[in-house]
Amino acid sequence: MAAMDGRLPLVTLLSQALVAFIIEFDNEFERQMPHRTTNHGSTPGSKDAPWLVSMVMWAKFMRYIPDDGVTVAELQSLLGMTGKGIEAWLTRLGKWWGYVVVDRDAVVRPTEAGRKAQAVWRPLTATIEKRWHERFGKDEIGHLRESLWAVASQLDPELPHSLPILGFGLFSKPDQEKQRTAERANDKESGLPLPALLSKVLLAFAIEFERESRVSLAICANVLRLLDEEGVHVRDLPRLAGVSKEAIATSLSFLVKRRDVVMEVESGKRFKVAILTAKGRDARDTYRQLVWAIEERWQARFGMDTIRSLRELLERLGVSPLLRGLKPYPDGWRASVPSPRELPHYPMILHRGGFPDGS
Repeated sequence: MAAMDGRLPLVTLLSQALVAFIIEFDNEFERQMPHRTTNHGSTPGSKDAPWLVSMVMWAKFMRYIPDDGVTVAELQSLLGMTGKGIEAWLTRLGKWWGYVVVDRDAVVRPTEAGRKAQAVWRPLTATIEKRWHERFGKDEIGHLRESLWAVASQLDPELPHSLPILGFGLFSKPDQEKQRTAERANDKESGLPLPALLSKVLLAFAIEFERESRVSLAICANVLRLLDEEGVHVRDLPRLAGVSKEAIATSLSFLVKRRDVVMEVESGKRFKVAILTAKGRDARDTYRQLVWAIEERWQARFGMDTIRSLRELLERLGVSPLLRGLKPYPDGWRASVPSPRELPHYPMILHRGGFPDGS
């Protein structure tokens, strides 16, 4: 939702920049790493290749697993996860996707494919950031980093360097997840990659928003904002929101159960229409007001000049230039689906593999 003067909320600008960075990162990983998918085939000659996943699996898990392994207990402590949580993720990364193996002694090691993936992932953040220097200007990205750090350096030092996978109701609360102590000690302007800075600031905004909204920021920003009392075709929502059909379906299921939305079939046709209820309208209006209220609070908290500078730098990136950087390689899975016209207004990072548009 834009302000009366056409501006987008700060949280949307942050989200679009982060999503664009991650998709560009993921496209390059897909090109370099043998992999398999459900709907888009596999790398030729790579029958036993791992499942294709997004940058978040590197940022949150795989970069903490050394070649000689780490015990499950140590990894759980390192990641600040519950026992049930670490068990679920090791099942995904191991039995389902093929990146790790857990031996009889409860030691987690990368598989051969996992080590190859780590080798591909490790330099990619710097590679994409360098591309952004070339595309937008080294000084411009440098100023963006400075503005992000001016905010991030004043936030909770235990905020992680990447966004959490969205939980029940697609809420962003990091669910006991905290930064590694070693990371906190190294949190310096020169040491944090651009996506880590974007993630920390964005997550702080989401947590503040979700303290005051009964509907998650992910659902509000990507689905609720598009709906009205007249109804919107469900088939149109992925294109309008820039997120996957699966993410839309999950969001609508939540909204219907909580009576924010009713689903109807258009008279004489087979198309489903999502219609806001009065309760849903209130939630949508709360979203529209709250994102701007938090931005005003941040001006008071971090300094008007700091937030104004951050906003202006993000606005200069622009959706169209960001989208131009996301052109997939000809054999990439995104080349086989319609090109996006919009970037998510908040990352839809789901358990499906962590892709930022819920794919």
